[in-house]
Amino acid sequence: MNTPQLQLGAPHEPLSFGPPLQEEQGSGGISVLQIVAILRCYWKHILISIVGLIALSFVVIKLLPKSYMATATLMFHYENKDVLAGREFPAAGGAGSFMTTQIELIMSRVVLQPVVDRLKLTTDKAFVSGYVGTPAAVNEVAVNALHDIMQVQPGTGGQLLYISVPSKNPDRSAELANAVADEYLTQERRRTDEPAVERAQRYSDQLRELREKVVSAQDRVTEFRQQHNLTQIVASDIGDTESADLRSLQDKLEAAQNQRRELESRQIGSHTTTDAVLNSGNIPGLRSSLALQEGQMAQLRATLGPKHPKVLELESQMEATRHALANEIQSLGANNAVQLAQAKELESKYQAALEAERARLLDRRGLQDEGAKLVLELQSAQANYKRALDGYDEIMFATAGNYKDVTLISRADPPAKPNKPQKAKLFMVAVVLCLGISVLWPFGYELFVNRRLRCRDDLEKQFGIPVLVQLQRIPALEA
Repeated sequence: MNTPQLQLGAPHEPLSFGPPLQEEQGSGGISVLQIVAILRCYWKHILISIVGLIALSFVVIKLLPKSYMATATLMFHYENKDVLAGREFPAAGGAGSFMTTQIELIMSRVVLQPVVDRLKLTTDKAFVSGYVGTPAAVNEVAVNALHDIMQVQPGTGGQLLYISVPSKNPDRSAELANAVADEYLTQERRRTDEPAVERAQRYSDQLRELREKVVSAQDRVTEFRQQHNLTQIVASDIGDTESADLRSLQDKLEAAQNQRRELESRQIGSHTTTDAVLNSGNIPGLRSSLALQEGQMAQLRATLGPKHPKVLELESQMEATRHALANEIQSLGANNAVQLAQAKELESKYQAALEAERARLLDRRGLQDEGAKLVLELQSAQANYKRALDGYDEIMFATAGNYKDVTLISRADPPAKPNKPQKAKLFMVAVVLCLGISVLWPFGYELFVNRRLRCRDDLEKQFGIPVLVQLQRIPALEA
């Protein structure tokens, strides 16, 4: 039996795969096949890592210290106005800056230092952390620690303010928050009430001074009235009466002067007479009689002789009339001289009385003017004292009114649940991290510590060796 023979070709050189490729010379990245191969190789280790890390995380989270947060709430009253201090809260636009200022004040040493002293935080390990130094340095550490952990936040409405202090002890947390709120309220009351009380005391002192001024002015008015014997200082009705008396004296003086001038006009000289004199007393009748007789005489002389009895009789009557007229004129002149002397005397008396009354009235007016100044001072002092006295009750009421521009809405109560740590969330995060770490560490170990050939991609990518056939696992051989 003939065996078929294969014809051999020319000899050829053996296949050369070349030197192994370096790690960085392979194709970049890691393939899915490599990932699956590594996971299949380390799946037990991954499972053990997941369980172990989750258990460890659970224990660690369970042992984490709890932190409790207690909160005290303050409320500011913008509508209130301080009568004494004159304080008014800003409008809505300035409320933000006001609240910011209050937050800075609460977190300042002015408020925190009394809290540290009262609660003796310099001996609390949670605040000084075992710090050893001078008392001033320890106090500084405690104040800074309280400042760092304390939270002061405004509410959304603009009037509420929340003071929160964390602590490992819920009672201690509430005690710290309430202590800070109480200290702030105490200082706020002091800043509001002390100036008001001081101003009220100063108001009382000023009121006492005004009262003393009124009493002093009243005493000066009384002394002036008694010294000058004045029942009425201010010129009113009595002043008008005195002025009327002066005007009456002036009128009488003018009447006396007119009478004196009239009498002077009636004076008779040696050869002259005045119409006023000739027309006074019985002189007009005598002159009429004489004129009539002279007319008759002219008629008789025209018809009768000078020695006629009727002419002689008429001449005799005329002579008697002239003699009576002369006597009447002489008597009237003597009477006029007496009346003129009396008129001059009366005029001089009225003149003296008028001058005396004018001098007395001027002196009295001067006294009244001086007294009016005292009365004006008294009235001014009384008006000022009355205005101050009217407002005194309001000031005293406002002082005792316990004005409050901020109130404590709710005190901090010991919280029932801690705010930190949130263990459920932490545990979920830990589970995710444990899964990630457990899945990723085999790749790091495989790639950087113990590199192995797990699949064909390891040969092809790392060494450039093409894989022609991949045999499956034979369970019988493995057995």
